[in-house]
Amino acid sequence: MLVPGVLLLVGFVMLIKGADWFVDGASALSLRLGVRPIVIGLTVVAFGTSAPELTVNVFAAVQGNTSIAFGNIVGSNIVNILLILGVAGLIQPLHTAKNTIWREIPFSLLAVLLLLVLFNDAFLFSGSSSILGLQDGIILLLFFIVFLLYVFYLGRIESQDPAEVHSHSKWKIAVLVVSGLAGLVIGGRLVVDSAVDIARMVQIPETIIGLTIVAIGTSLPELFTSAVAARKGESDIAVGNVVGSNIFNIFFILAVTVIIQPIEFDLSGNFDLFVLLAATAVLFGTMFTGQRRRLDRWEAALFIIFYVVYLIYRVTTA
Repeated sequence: MLVPGVLLLVGFVMLIKGADWFVDGASALSLRLGVRPIVIGLTVVAFGTSAPELTVNVFAAVQGNTSIAFGNIVGSNIVNILLILGVAGLIQPLHTAKNTIWREIPFSLLAVLLLLVLFNDAFLFSGSSSILGLQDGIILLLFFIVFLLYVFYLGRIESQDPAEVHSHSKWKIAVLVVSGLAGLVIGGRLVVDSAVDIARMVQIPETIIGLTIVAIGTSLPELFTSAVAARKGESDIAVGNVVGSNIFNIFFILAVTVIIQPIEFDLSGNFDLFVLLAATAVLFGTMFTGQRRRLDRWEAALFIIFYVVYLIYRVTTA
């Protein structure tokens, strides 16, 4: 138990530092090339903070541990909304842009609804177990492309002079990107291997390990990014990072996962999907309670309480 636990911790540290270096390097590269800030926030930052989930899921899929892959994505998205926005909102009430409320949060809600349909189509039409496979992965990727087109459309509205924003040399950017990716790959492998070992030792279902330990660990980059953004008063970054990461997780990371290895789904997984659906819908609703277009501290506190209750329920009913 000691060795897998230490390896799990080391893997998380490498994931966190790898994501940090990767985001810094990729952001500096984008700025150096003159890519607009809104595009960077919804693509580079969101992808960078979601890179641990991608790495973990790819290794899990290659090794056939699809339960961890599914639990990691759904669990991470629940963590992103209830825990990360809860913590960020306690630090500073989060004011949200109009576009985020009416376009990006609903797009995130659409992602969960689509996932529910894809996972339950076999139950609805044949009563058999459902498998998310190649065709479903392609459908998710098509929606991901639509999201990217939307982001780049928004990016055309603003302009940026690349000469004014970059501060890193080309070599420093290259080192940050390469070392970040290396940390993500090695850390992801350690997390998957040690999480599976721990699950087998204590006889806990791998889905629960994915929904809890792995999901929280791979969501730490989003937590740090949103918490720092909230402390600096950058509410749009804090909320956009979470919403963008959730969209990336379903439409891109899960798509890549099922293309590598189909995921067999049973009815018990619907509970977590409905929790994610409810959390996303509640996030949308909080934009119209209290002060409009803002996540207040009391709402953020409720998010954290809801997550703790959910976590206790899932662990005790495993």
